[in-house]
Amino acid sequence: MKIGSREWANVIVEGARAFDLELSSHHTDLFAVHARELVHWTQITNLTTITDPFEIAVKHFVDSLAPVAFIPPDTSFLLDIGSGGGFPGIAIKIVRPSLTVTLIDASRKKISFLKHVIRTLNLQGIEALHVRAEALADDPSYRRHFDFIASRALSDLKSFVQQALPLLATDGVILALKGRVDQTQVEAVQSMVMRAPHASNSTQRRCAVTVGKYGLPFTQSKRSIIAIKGCL
Repeated sequence: MKIGSREWANVIVEGARAFDLELSSHHTDLFAVHARELVHWTQITNLTTITDPFEIAVKHFVDSLAPVAFIPPDTSFLLDIGSGGGFPGIAIKIVRPSLTVTLIDASRKKISFLKHVIRTLNLQGIEALHVRAEALADDPSYRRHFDFIASRALSDLKSFVQQALPLLATDGVILALKGRVDQTQVEAVQSMVMRAPHASNSTQRRCAVTVGKYGLPFTQSKRSIIAIKGCL
């Protein structure tokens, strides 16, 4: 299987249908360009350990499409924390081009790659910033700015939510893509967000932390989506 072949594209198309998404050849053509650049840069900068074309299709692109169903249609601003090779942020931008997307990562080489991919794909309304989430929250133009904040790179759920909350707009959604997650982690996050000083008690908001589980198409991998909403 080669990146960009009909067989490769069909894997992504079929995988996306598991999330009720219908993709066009335009989408898969852009994914193919992204994938080729990822493999090329990885030979020099070690961006990813996943280099097999089939695994790139499933574990990077299909898996990055899982959050799309959770993004409300009126969402304007999306933040991808720890974007790495552009997942899930660039994949989401390709299928939801109306979104204004910000990708951040602490690695300068990864940001250089992301900027290259954005230019190569001629994507508009997307930026890649070499900054940590804590520093981004100190910028008034980004604080409380994002309707939707996602990450699939950060291993510690509680730390991710702590980083995301200052950047989350009122009625925004935080979404973590993870493998298996235990109830203790979920309860720790629930307790933390309810005690956060910016949680609105005056409007009697009910901060909800929910867990959705799914199987990654074509694999035996089990995945979890942790959604935090109603906290601001």
